[in-house]
Amino acid sequence: MTRRKFAATFALGSLALFTFGAAITAQSIHVNPARPGSPSIESETSHIDGITGHAVNGKNLYQRFCIGCHGADGNGKGPDAPPINPKPRDFTRATFKCRSTPTGDLPTDEDLFNAITRGFVGTRMKPWKTLSAQQRADLVAFIKTWSPRWATEKPGTPIVIPPETPQTQESVERGKVLFQTTLNCAKCHGTRGLGDGRSAATLEDDDGNRIKPRDFVHASGFKCGTTNEDLYRILMTGLDGTPMPSFSDDLDASQAWDLIHYLRTLQQNRGTGPS
Repeated sequence: MTRRKFAATFALGSLALFTFGAAITAQSIHVNPARPGSPSIESETSHIDGITGHAVNGKNLYQRFCIGCHGADGNGKGPDAPPINPKPRDFTRATFKCRSTPTGDLPTDEDLFNAITRGFVGTRMKPWKTLSAQQRADLVAFIKTWSPRWATEKPGTPIVIPPETPQTQESVERGKVLFQTTLNCAKCHGTRGLGDGRSAATLEDDDGNRIKPRDFVHASGFKCGTTNEDLYRILMTGLDGTPMPSFSDDLDASQAWDLIHYLRTLQQNRGTGPS
């Protein structure tokens, strides 16, 4: 056999072996049974704006689209997870950052649906608008089978978002005082909002993973949405599982709007992120 023929035969053999190995690996990755006490895959549902999602259908979607990051056990430890930062969500804890409900409460089905639809700015979690609304609702139902909390607790009541106050220079100045002094947001986010505050290097999430504060200046958007109403919701519910607390006990509605108006003045890339 000539050297050229040998090289071609070896290359074809290697490709076949790689393809076969990849197929075996893909087939061997499957969704493991839910934890004891969790809702049943056969019966769990979600309800979003007239659509009923079914966990039994969501399981196949999860295995196809989500298992690489979130893992076969739903614990955020999929084969693609190690290099990812921030880390994928651990669904077994039933702790979610983006909610319309008070801190510590379970999110609504619509909260989870919106998270899947919107994705998360600054993370590997992209928007999944390519999936139909029914498919996203099915995924929501399946996600709820990972934790016993969904069998014993009800989602919290969404907070009420009051009408926004006028965005005036006076409002911005009041918001600046709240950011820099009263609430000491600068401790984490930095005096210029660059995410470089004196505590930034020490921050960790509830699992002990390093976590960065939001850089308001260069980020195209915020983790849980792009509108001022989204920002109000973040301030008043917090980002559970992270050092970002709820300020519902520290701010009244007008102060929250003042702070939001100031945050908007820090953004250089507003409006370029996903909606």
